[in-house]
Amino acid sequence: MNPREADTLIVGGGIIGLSIAWRLARTGHRVTVLERDTAGAHASRMAAGMLAATAEVGYEEFDLYALCTHAVRRWPSFASELEEDSGIPVDFRSQGTMVVARDADAATALRRAYDFQQEHGFVVEWLSRAEALDREPFLSPRIAAAVYAADDHSVDNRAVIRALVAAIQKFGGHVEEQAEVTAVEMDASGRRHRVRTSQGGAEWTAPQIVLAAGAWSQGIAGLPDDVRPPVRPVKGQILTLRMEPPFRLEHVVRGARAYLVPRSDGRLVVGATSEEMGFNTELTAGGVWSILDGAWELVPGIHDLPVLETDVGLRPGSRDHQPIVGWSAAAGLFMATGHYRHGVILSSATADAAASVLLGGEMPAIMHPFSPSRFRKSA
Repeated sequence: MNPREADTLIVGGGIIGLSIAWRLARTGHRVTVLERDTAGAHASRMAAGMLAATAEVGYEEFDLYALCTHAVRRWPSFASELEEDSGIPVDFRSQGTMVVARDADAATALRRAYDFQQEHGFVVEWLSRAEALDREPFLSPRIAAAVYAADDHSVDNRAVIRALVAAIQKFGGHVEEQAEVTAVEMDASGRRHRVRTSQGGAEWTAPQIVLAAGAWSQGIAGLPDDVRPPVRPVKGQILTLRMEPPFRLEHVVRGARAYLVPRSDGRLVVGATSEEMGFNTELTAGGVWSILDGAWELVPGIHDLPVLETDVGLRPGSRDHQPIVGWSAAAGLFMATGHYRHGVILSSATADAAASVLLGGEMPAIMHPFSPSRFRKSA
């Protein structure tokens, strides 16, 4: 069988790999995505679609906060261009996020976080109980306080996946599903690499490969051991409810134990656990209870809402829980993995940066802290 050729092969068809492929395909670049399942079937499908730099990033994560902020600012045009290219709406919403303290102790911790955010120029607003309830009436009347992040947004991640596949195909790119990579043969000269898949032993060749396989990135067969990224699966259980009148949550709501993300079509995504369980994808009673209990104490009105779905996803967590983006030590092998909880929000920035580099340009300075070289130096 003669190998099929591409300018770039992308291993992994989650939101990161697909976003990079779309940005490349728009330029006429010959790009093929090799996905072990169906496009976006794993972490990308299970995500809540929060575009929340302020509410999501923790203390002292300044580089990650800067990158997330940059990515959020890119998202309005990213979403608009994607909708235009694909013809598929992605439900980009700009209602902001409310981070809620359920009691006085939680309010003390939230105030510390708020003071930290204020000190470093984050755009946040402190709300008393009455002010929070006035802005979002479906919050529990027992909450103590809230912080409102107006610059946070959300998007329907599943719609984004569908739109990315359609846009890639529109510009002549390929998304090969059920094509698990069974062997990678790296050409030492970096001129032409070979990838074999489970599709009847089908082979592809390309001068450059993008590793965007999420939680599976470390285990791709054939990669040199010294370039395997330190990425592991982090299990997350998540639920989808259906909002029914008079219940209608308007804002993304986050607390210490759960978040709630409303969709324009009436779905309400509620999540999520964070479990070090390897590749275990079993839904558990304890996980579901934890999510619902944490969400109920913030928004009691969910009690009688119908459950539409229960899901489990595997986030790709790197050693430091920050993304790995850039050239590896192996010639022609580019890393775009380890995005952990930030895959959806960072897809805009990662796609633009990766496409720039893969087309011969420079890596944007804002991406430098996330180079794979940081792990080589600490080894």
